[in-house]
This record gives sequence, C-alpha cells and structure tokens, in this order.
Amino acid sequence: MHVAITGASSGIGEALAREYFSRRAQVTLVARRKDLLEKLAKETDTKTHLVQADLSEPSQVTSWVDDAERALGPIDVLINNAGVQIVRAFLDTPFEDAKRLMQIDLLAPLELSQFVGKKMAARRSGTLVDVASMAAIAPTPGMSFYNAAKGGLAGASEALRAELKDHGVHVVTVYPGPIKTPMETAGRAVYGESFATKVFAPAGEASVLARLVADAVEQKEPRVIYPFMNALGRHFPAMTRVLLDAFTPKVKPG
Repeated sequence: MHVAITGASSGIGEALAREYFSRRAQVTLVARRKDLLEKLAKETDTKTHLVQADLSEPSQVTSWVDDAERALGPIDVLINNAGVQIVRAFLDTPFEDAKRLMQIDLLAPLELSQFVGKKMAARRSGTLVDVASMAAIAPTPGMSFYNAAKGGLAGASEALRAELKDHGVHVVTVYPGPIKTPMETAGRAVYGESFATKVFAPAGEASVLARLVADAVEQKEPRVIYPFMNALGRHFPAMTRVLLDAFTPKVKPG
C-alpha cells in the first residue's frame, strides 16, 4: 500500500507517518523541511519517497505526484494533512498571511484531491483523507481565517464521500480537536489563561489520532473526531456555539 502524507515533517503528519511505518506501508512524505523528513525516514526499513515541497506555492502542489507514483506505485491513500494556523484578531491579520493560509489549508488539498482522485477513480480504488479541524464544526473566535479554510475543506470532504463512492473512492474527514503538537502549543499560547479551555478543550495525543485515522481508512469509516468529547460539538452545535462565545479567552494583544 502506498500512502502519501502532506505536512509529514512534524505534529500530526509525523505521527501518521510513524503509524503507517508500523503497518508496513510504503510512504511518500511531503513537507518543506527535507532534513526532518530524512530523519523521520531513518526510523523505518519500509520504502519511502521524500518530497520537499511548499504547498503555499501553487506550482508545487501536484508537481511531486507522478514522481512519487513512479517510485512507489499508484497512491492508494492520500492524506491531506499540511496546514498552518493563524491565531490573531481578524482586523489585525495581514491579508497576505490570510491568503497564504487559504492556499495551504484549503486550495492545495482540494487541488491534490482532484488530481489524485482522478487517478483513483480511473482504477476504481483509493482513499482520500482530509485533516480538517473541530474549527470547521465549532468556529473559534480569534481564528477566523483558519475556521473558514477548515470549514471549506470539511464541507467539500463530506460531500465528496457521496460523490466519489460510485467511482470506488472512499473519503475520510478528520476533525481533530486540540492535539499536543507544536502548532497547538503555539496557538494556545496566544490566548489568555482560562480554566474553562482546559476543561472543555483537553488536548489529545497525535499518536492516538494517527491510529484512529489509519483504522478509519482500513474500515472505510466516514469520519474521525478526536479527542472523543469533541463529538458533542457535532451533535449539539448550538450549545457548542454558546460555550465558545462565552468561554473562549481573548487573544493576547501583539
């Protein structure tokens, strides 16, 4: 099985790579920092293909796919994981930064899914995995552009599941809540201290999320929500909105 993971050099992507190493998959690792990919690839004796690509550059979004497939065969599982986050007041966010986020978090995964999805549909086999965010279900104040990008990705992903089913392509939509990663740590630090966020938004483990994602691919489940208490946000959106509006700490000035 050939699994391609974007944003594989750290955080959730790194955990996904290790999970698939343990399952003896052949893995294409895609990220900007090739040194970290090389270090990660040394942890396995399975075949890997390393791609240094910056998905904020439109010309690099799909340019690596054909080489990866020549190296390891057709991509069986594409995991759109690469993402950046802006935690900053909407009115204070430079719009160029916002456009870069939209390119990485929304446009790049959609383009990749279309490009790779056509190949999967032609052979009537494959899985697309979109790592969205609980921000798509419960938009968080202070992350308007991130909310918009992940909401768009989640919406497309959920619709594609039905659209591509008859083509033999399965789609898994992933909704991580806070996960212990460098991005989550940096984002949480921008907010003021709040006991409520520790109670209502506990951070999960990247390794657990990676296992759940790989299981969902194998079992053809429609979505993954983790940490598990975040499932309440999907089933009780109105109450979630009230809690977020009431208890989300203010973004620190700066």
